[in-house]
Amino acid sequence: MMKRRAFLITAAAPLALPHILRAQTDRLNEGTGLNGETGLNEAIGRLSQLHSLLVRRGDEVVFAAAPRGRGLDRPANIKSCSKSIVALLLGAAIDSGDVPSVTATLGEVAPGILPTDATPGAADITLEDLVTLRAGLERTSGANYGAWVNSRDWLSDALTRPMVADPGGQMLYSTGSTHILGAALAEATGQSLLAQARARIGDPMGIEIPAWTRDSQGYYLGGNEMALSPTAMLDVATMLRDGGQFKGRQVVPQSWIDASVQPRARSPWSGLSYGYGWFLSPSGYVLARGYGGQIIAAHRGRNLAVAITSDPTQPARSEGYFGDLMQLLDGPVLDLA
Repeated sequence: MMKRRAFLITAAAPLALPHILRAQTDRLNEGTGLNGETGLNEAIGRLSQLHSLLVRRGDEVVFAAAPRGRGLDRPANIKSCSKSIVALLLGAAIDSGDVPSVTATLGEVAPGILPTDATPGAADITLEDLVTLRAGLERTSGANYGAWVNSRDWLSDALTRPMVADPGGQMLYSTGSTHILGAALAEATGQSLLAQARARIGDPMGIEIPAWTRDSQGYYLGGNEMALSPTAMLDVATMLRDGGQFKGRQVVPQSWIDASVQPRARSPWSGLSYGYGWFLSPSGYVLARGYGGQIIAAHRGRNLAVAITSDPTQPARSEGYFGDLMQLLDGPVLDLA
């Protein structure tokens, strides 16, 4: 096994996202002088992939629109925003004592999910490695995703992939890593990921969480295909913004929320920093990002919570539609603060 090394943020990587955004043409605001609500109404008319947008300032919803899609109160596929929900469940499991700590290893927490031919060193991967997408295992996302989801055993497939980096080293965006984490949480708690999501997030917040995809072993897919309504997404963003509290109830420990928003990795694709399951933007947003342009975002400094849903069948690259959404967040949405 490769020796664990401390993660060092390079000097060049932090500059990637600002350069990407500055390099884009300003499709949202060009020639209009848009700001605030007017800017949002104009912008969403131009963004044909956007299905819904909700903004809460303090306790008040100051903008709500669903020009396309299924509306504000029906479940939408949040895609990889699921990874951020699983990260919250890890914090809750640690708080309840079901998991000893974020640095606990797979071998300690869930030895039963390790196949007999697991890659050497897989048992020593920590839950922190998994939640920060630094497990070191070859990615199951991107070009590898189709083969992975068509395999007979998702856990075995992910855990027998070669080590391509040191665990705890570089960020390797991989749904397989979050699926391993979700299965480990199921083993450690004795509850399915769906049951945990409902008991620890859905029920306390009054949010509906429908059942979603499971693998052939019965584990709910960790890291993709969960569904929440845009209004539920906004409530999750509000809870994140308010240090784990929602309507006076502590849903997720504030200590976990605070730890989650500390940069621990950096995406080689977008340049965004990454904490415990949440991306961190230069302008101060903490956000979950899902394929197609699904976003759950909180801005503590501006007292804002934001939910965005988009066409889940279309790509949303950092230099394309996702970049447009970041301009939306950094421009007209921040103008509402």
